[in-house]
Amino acid sequence: MINFLKNHPFSVEAHFDSSMVLTFAVPKEQLEKLIPNCLELDLFEGKWAFIAIAMVQTSGLRPKGFPKFMGNNFYLTGYRIFVRYKNKAGKIMRGLYIIKSETDKKKMEFFGNIFTHYKYTTTDIKVKLEGNTRTLFSSKSKFRLTYEQNDIDDNETVQIPPSSPFTDWKDARKFAGPLPFTFTVNEDDKTILIIEGVRQKWKPKPVSVKNYDFDFLNQLKLEGVVLANAFEIKDIPYYWKKGCMEKWGI
Repeated sequence: MINFLKNHPFSVEAHFDSSMVLTFAVPKEQLEKLIPNCLELDLFEGKWAFIAIAMVQTSGLRPKGFPKFMGNNFYLTGYRIFVRYKNKAGKIMRGLYIIKSETDKKKMEFFGNIFTHYKYTTTDIKVKLEGNTRTLFSSKSKFRLTYEQNDIDDNETVQIPPSSPFTDWKDARKFAGPLPFTFTVNEDDKTILIIEGVRQKWKPKPVSVKNYDFDFLNQLKLEGVVLANAFEIKDIPYYWKKGCMEKWGI
């Protein structure tokens, strides 16, 4: 019964008040060891793999169809690798493989670990605003990000990080999401759980990153990591479909 509950047995909806995403490009050899055999890295130019850090302020998170007043507000932080999976029907699915999940509420940790395999831990997540500059930081998780929000409507004129393998925002936009699927793999019984996310609108705005430091990213000891793009989205209705399970490697 516990394993069944973890398999995302019902749809969940929430409102993304804001979502800040940093995407880092990494030589593919550095990330191959972190994903299961049934998944492949989602590559750019055949050599760059990607790991993203998403910091999402959600509101009204609840089982889909439940009244909004029954929802809860949480801050969620996820560390994800961009991957591809070829399903039994032969379709290539682009998505995310989660390697770490955090939240600012014990309630979310408790229920998140009952209904998902994401292994949530609770941490402190704080936000500081100074004019157009925003800082997200955590003492417990030892991360800090400072960025300048972009009010320019023409995103094509915004400069991407100078270290990025992308030539411009148009190229970077292809890897700015949303990747629709999230994958959880059980290598013992060769099953994969596929969860599809559905959004009603998605208009990422590039931001100018002033500085960042993430202890978890440092602990991975990856070489050749560069910031590929950074964007923020706001005011997004979102929901996750009930999980779908299938066998792989047969």
